[in-house]
Amino acid sequence: MTSPGAHGAPLNRQSAAFANEVEGYLLLHAEREQAQREAEALCACLPWLTTGQADDLTRHYLEQRLGLTRQALQVTADRAKRLRGEYEARYATLRRTLLRRHAVVACLLFGCSTAASAGVGLLTR
Repeated sequence: MTSPGAHGAPLNRQSAAFANEVEGYLLLHAEREQAQREAEALCACLPWLTTGQADDLTRHYLEQRLGLTRQALQVTADRAKRLRGEYEARYATLRRTLLRRHAVVACLLFGCSTAASAGVGLLTR
């Protein structure tokens, strides 16, 4: 994470890792609270459940929901990792191509300037 800090300076790696960890914790906490509210709403729609049954249903719903969320986040993270690898490989290829083209243009310019200098030198004799 290289986003600027409070004073516009980039965050160092330790600060970035800490910020990512805090963000992950807050997202997990918000997801858990949302799942808890959904489970409670589901139990409210089923008035015949006993307190024990409602607690079991809530626990089961939370486990399932958080498992699905974890799975979806893992798929997203894996996809991001693959895309990063693809983009880095493509960037490296483009960079090599650009460097090669710049080298060719520099050689051509050098050759043309040498030929022009030689031509001027021959014409002035």
